[in-house]
Amino acid sequence: MDEPQKTAIVTDSTACIPDELQEQLHINTVAYYIHRGTEVLRDLVSVQREEFLRWLPTAEKLPQTASPGPGDYLSTYERLVEEGAQEIISIHMTSKGSGAYQAALAAASMLNERLPKLRVEVIDTLNVAFCQGWVAVEAAREAMAGMNLEGVLRKIRAILPKTRLLQTADTLRYLYLGGRIGKAVHLVGSMLSLKPLISMVDGEITALGVARGLNKAYDKMVDIIIKACEPNQKVKVAYLHAGALEQIQLLKSKVEERLECVESLITELSPALMVHTGPGTSGLCFYPLSE
Repeated sequence: MDEPQKTAIVTDSTACIPDELQEQLHINTVAYYIHRGTEVLRDLVSVQREEFLRWLPTAEKLPQTASPGPGDYLSTYERLVEEGAQEIISIHMTSKGSGAYQAALAAASMLNERLPKLRVEVIDTLNVAFCQGWVAVEAAREAMAGMNLEGVLRKIRAILPKTRLLQTADTLRYLYLGGRIGKAVHLVGSMLSLKPLISMVDGEITALGVARGLNKAYDKMVDIIIKACEPNQKVKVAYLHAGALEQIQLLKSKVEERLECVESLITELSPALMVHTGPGTSGLCFYPLSE
């Protein structure tokens, strides 16, 4: 029987980590809530990507999403302690767009009242989707390799300022209706032929302009990555989409034609994020590697 991992890694369903990678790295996820009329769904637990994506365009009113509460995190932390974890690192999306970070802090405080020697570090990534995912994945790799807590936190601090989201969509209607449009509100009325480009800066969605058509939008994304890197610097890239696999394959080919990607993967947004992005969303989360 395997010995329990000393440092446990916790994140949320919104980190969009593929199931196989999540299992391989022993990453623990806590599900977001989706309120669809009178239904209360758990992200990637009681509702899956494919069925939600089929339903979403038919919705007359968008569902509401909610972060897990302190009790959700507390029960996860308690289970990990029972399984032998001596330290916990809990990694969350931007606190400017979700209550997850505050809920996790509250859960850590409650647990520490009973177990004052247990260390729970709660991380606000000021980011979302696989930018949050990259932090959790790399932290889990360090923990599995036997790195101590301080070493894992050093790795996290090194990655946090480098991870970046680049995304486009057929429409920003879903972000607008869900109240998550941030500083990109002026792009909502863009013509259909123009593809809005958005990113996240200091925890808020930010506009990067528009491109005429998907092909040009992807070219702009590649240019942005190149500008963010030193000459010949290697990158890691996660390609994200919501029912846009064919488009994401095109983006992948454009990126990897011009950059050296030492790791790349394709993943789909979770239903809790699809609520705000809508079908047809495509983009990536990348970070340049330090030599």
